[in-house]
Amino acid sequence: MQEISQLELPHLAMEEAWFAKDPGPQFAEARKEHAWLASSSLGYVVTNYQAVRDLMAMKDAMRTPFDHTVDLMGARGTAWGRFQLSHILAYSGRDHQRLRDILAPAFTPRRANQHRPLMREVISDLLDEWAPKGAFDFEEFASHFPITVMCKLIGAPPEMIPSLRASLETLGLSVSMDPSLTTALDEAVRVVDDAAQALIDEREAVWKPGDENDLLDLLIEAKASGGMTRRELADLLIFLLVAGYDTSKNILTLIMYEMVDRPEDYARCAEDLEFCSKVLDETMRIHGATTTNRLLTEDVTYRDVHMPAGTMLWFPWSVIGRDPAAAENPDSFDPGRDRTNPHVGFALGPHMCLGQFIARVQLAEGLHQIARRITRPRSSGPQGWRPFPGVWGIRGLPIEFEPA
Repeated sequence: MQEISQLELPHLAMEEAWFAKDPGPQFAEARKEHAWLASSSLGYVVTNYQAVRDLMAMKDAMRTPFDHTVDLMGARGTAWGRFQLSHILAYSGRDHQRLRDILAPAFTPRRANQHRPLMREVISDLLDEWAPKGAFDFEEFASHFPITVMCKLIGAPPEMIPSLRASLETLGLSVSMDPSLTTALDEAVRVVDDAAQALIDEREAVWKPGDENDLLDLLIEAKASGGMTRRELADLLIFLLVAGYDTSKNILTLIMYEMVDRPEDYARCAEDLEFCSKVLDETMRIHGATTTNRLLTEDVTYRDVHMPAGTMLWFPWSVIGRDPAAAENPDSFDPGRDRTNPHVGFALGPHMCLGQFIARVQLAEGLHQIARRITRPRSSGPQGWRPFPGVWGIRGLPIEFEPA
């Protein structure tokens, strides 16, 4: 048995801007030096698909380390720091399960399918506005879709969207480990928190037991019955807005990034909604949008490597599906491939994405309608990339196309 600190490991410079442009080859090179581990300035990185699944199954031996993130960012005492320590992903055990149980009824596959007409309406209205232009930044366009859907799900007025969208764009950088962002992150949380508090005040003024017109009614019912506090309710609204925005926007942009080079697949998306779901899964296998970390709370030995309590492990959901152990020809984009080893883009374990069914339906419906209205898209390529740790993706994707 070897101590993890004594291993000679490849190094992944995840925090560097150049790394974010194409992280896949960096992980492939790392696996040549060590089968499942790499080092980084942020902790150890698990680079093997099966090792990710095995280690995440040891959920009782690890926790989410948001307190470490807050300390690294120098954010103790700030609004952003408080939120990082009190949102649902920072909870564990009974408190985490209590909040998850409150949300779960609103995020079932059945509920997600019930929202399909709403999602079609939102994307259709956006396309009515944007498609006649013949050219635009697809990332900017995509950013309006998930925030508008989520605002309709919680009853937020349209006039809230511009300020929320700008703040959520900032909050997507929360796990990029850059202390220079602390002031901007703090202001963004304040903006979204003010909006959440205003929504609660307005709804509680007219709410009565038995109301269940939208997701906010469900949450207010839970608060009224003693299931959570006012602060927890506001934090859940902030979390839902954050979680429902950045990942979906980035994945939709990454899908278009793949489709501009695959005109036959893209044309099929306009005809086949089920195929759109396959394109979504393949995009998330090749490059999902998130990388997360866990802090070991007890000693763990895995594959003859001893990892002591206090070890920081990073799990790259975004690129782990490109491990040859996860898929044949892993760098090849193939929506029809066998899914024996499903992608882990929605994470694993007790913090697996609760909103994944809504995200799946929303992105498939969105892609289907976009492909029907925006034909023969062309692009000069991404203008930049978001930082790799945290929520990764394209920053600016100009496209030209022929409106249908």
